[in-house]
Amino acid sequence: MPKMKLSLILWELIQIPNRNNMIQNILFTCAGRRNYLINYFKDALNGNGQIFAADQSTTAPALIDADVAINLPSITDPEYIDLLIKVIKDHDVTAVISLNDHELPILSKHRKRVEETGAKVIISDEHVIDIAFDKWKTHQFLLESGLNSPKSYIYIDEVFRDINAGELTFPLVIKPRWGSASMGINYAESLEELELLYKLNVLQLKKSGQTDVDQGIIIQEKLDGIEYGIDVLNDFDNQYIGSYAREKINMRSGETDKAISVIDSNLTKIGNRLGSKLKHKGNMDCDVFKCGAEYYVLELNPRFGGGYPFSHEAGINTPAIYIDWLNGITDISRHNKYKNDIMFSKCDRLMPIPKKK
Repeated sequence: MPKMKLSLILWELIQIPNRNNMIQNILFTCAGRRNYLINYFKDALNGNGQIFAADQSTTAPALIDADVAINLPSITDPEYIDLLIKVIKDHDVTAVISLNDHELPILSKHRKRVEETGAKVIISDEHVIDIAFDKWKTHQFLLESGLNSPKSYIYIDEVFRDINAGELTFPLVIKPRWGSASMGINYAESLEELELLYKLNVLQLKKSGQTDVDQGIIIQEKLDGIEYGIDVLNDFDNQYIGSYAREKINMRSGETDKAISVIDSNLTKIGNRLGSKLKHKGNMDCDVFKCGAEYYVLELNPRFGGGYPFSHEAGINTPAIYIDWLNGITDISRHNKYKNDIMFSKCDRLMPIPKKK
């Protein structure tokens, strides 16, 4: 080979960056107890960057497994975004991922400001978060998208009307219209319980400062069947990529405690419809019930949920996919080895928490 031609080839190789080795510094906000995500992302980075974890509590377990632990104030603090931006600049953060439902609308609202730092905020748009966080809007979105949703009401008189007409039967689910992590959920087995629980929810909403209490509670029929969780993955341009389902074997404190991976064309179609219609960004955790031959969608959480580890261990490596997308790599097939019938169970572990000096 002529020397000049060889020199040109070497020069071209020098000019092409090794995308697999680009440094990515990932910041998790409201990191809490999501140690598994910290470690999955550390593995995916393979030394080509650092994982930063921020929380308002200096004893949050996830801070221990991060490369760098950061203390930030409450997300309601007026200076929260300013301080977050300072952290991003100080540590050359390239991507921000929130793990808290209540922070999602805040970061989405300030996305432009935060991304002026050069960091990518991997969070869905405001209208997506609004639909997912508002259970009544979720119900309406599902019906408009051609998906089944349990009978739902925000007016108590309509509930009594349908009960008296024989169109609605107990038990019923009563919960805050805006809420997360199964907080405030109650079950009514009779008219007396329905009235008492409704009044209790109204009092709790008033106590929390909620102004729209007349429409702040949602009442739904309680479904009885097989419960599934689905991780619906869209790319950073909000385009549907795939769905990864698991059957929930056991729940604890509103979070999946034991599950088994499932490959079901019906669940895949539901995930496709959700991702294509909602246009969320990145991972979204969804709850689905199979009652007889029908599938009903209950909840949409446009973030990593507590059930993600089960999908990960069954073969879909979403952290590695995120890293590839951040590096401009679009072929992510090597990270998808999802298998059916893989069962895992969570268990607690003790972590030593260094005392603040």
